[in-house]
Amino acid sequence: MSTDIEKMREYREKMNKIILQKNNKNIKRFFAIDHDNYEKGALDKKTKELMGLVASTVLRCDECIFYHLDQCHKEKVTDEELYEALNIALIVGGSIIIPHIRRIFDLWEQMKKT
Repeated sequence: MSTDIEKMREYREKMNKIILQKNNKNIKRFFAIDHDNYEKGALDKKTKELMGLVASTVLRCDECIFYHLDQCHKEKVTDEELYEALNIALIVGGSIIIPHIRRIFDLWEQMKKT
């Protein structure tokens, strides 16, 4: 039986494949730039994914939040690191992001079981 998390991962992968198969040069370039910016550089990948999570939370993009949270899980972000990053998101974004933080906590607990 597929979990919601697995379904979200599968959907993202499926749709990205469909989008990239359209061979739109600008979309492909943007996807490549997006991917490359999260690779290790002066900042490590874990830090960059936490930054992506904070930005996505402030912008209230659930799909982006899921993606960056999933990447944080893969990068072995600790609970304490996640909570500190979400503190920054809360300060910047204000109380309007509290529903998103609830979903993040729920997803995080599910991801930790995988």
